[in-house]
Amino acid sequence: MTSGTGSIRVLIADDQEMVRQGFTVLLDKQPGIEVVGQAVHGRDAIARTAELAPDVVLMDVRMPELGGIEATRRITADHPAVRVLVLTTFDLDEYVYEALRAGASGFLLKDASADKLAEAVRVVAAGDALLAPGITRRLLAEFSRLDGGGSGGRAPLKRRVGELTERETEVLALIAQGLSNAEIAERLVVAEQTVKTHVGRILVKLGLRDRTQAAVFAYESGVVRPGGR
Repeated sequence: MTSGTGSIRVLIADDQEMVRQGFTVLLDKQPGIEVVGQAVHGRDAIARTAELAPDVVLMDVRMPELGGIEATRRITADHPAVRVLVLTTFDLDEYVYEALRAGASGFLLKDASADKLAEAVRVVAAGDALLAPGITRRLLAEFSRLDGGGSGGRAPLKRRVGELTERETEVLALIAQGLSNAEIAERLVVAEQTVKTHVGRILVKLGLRDRTQAAVFAYESGVVRPGGR
């Protein structure tokens, strides 16, 4: 999703001016990306999203007035087409997991290079999720364990898993492990387009936004367990 000019419109939400300005400078130098505004806290991010209609919001987690998690929840609920990319200082951060559950499409470390930052923006703007195999899988596994996930809480989720075919369940598990469509196709010895079709059906059947939400669901429902399948 891009604006009529073809550029990806980005809103940066962070309470630190140096971070906002730094990311603005980095992104404005990237072809096809335009920073359309900045927000100083969660409430500001919600208002600016409604005003500016960005394609991607770079969202800090810890902010005054309203934190990034609740701001993410409200933005993704009110503006389903807007993608939120969470900014964090540490890759294993309980708040990041909560942000993913709230509807964020992925997360990025604040010390990411300009190229990685631009790539992340392009990935989520295209409707994909930023699911780095190592870090994201470890984060999801760790915090799904901390979240509890007792059998009672998982029962409704398991019923939803029952709506999937055996192959779709298998694809869901591989998504949660951070594999790309190409890697899943290679693992299952099928065409990449076939995997894309399965992923699309999984998202529709489970009512999920993207691959990140699918990964969260896979851990919370018990399709994938911490430490492995």
